[in-house]
Amino acid sequence: MSAMSDYLENEILDHILSVGSYTMPSNVYVGLSTGSFADDNSGTELSGSNYARVAATFSAASSGTTSNSGAIEFAAATGSWGSVSHFGIFDASSSGNLLIHGAFTAAKTIASGDILKIPAGDLDITAA
Repeated sequence: MSAMSDYLENEILDHILSVGSYTMPSNVYVGLSTGSFADDNSGTELSGSNYARVAATFSAASSGTTSNSGAIEFAAATGSWGSVSHFGIFDASSSGNLLIHGAFTAAKTIASGDILKIPAGDLDITAA
């Protein structure tokens, strides 16, 4: 299950209702967390140990759902990342705005030397 952030909800409403325009980001990036990102982006993203957001591409939505069109592969951890359970999709490689967030089906403990990889088609985003 995924959810839009407060930021994205407001941008879309303003755009659709002719109050303001929303410019699509040139790239989106997947970030990771050991806990939930909230709609207001109050969650805590991973940091350190060679962690960095990764650019991702998605297929065109159909029936309110899309998924990543290519594999999303993070660099090898140089220390423990802990039990990674949640993702966020951001409009920048660092800082920026949280757009969409959700939980993975199962958490994965990432130890030093591990590489977290999300195969193409495995990160589903659903508008509900």
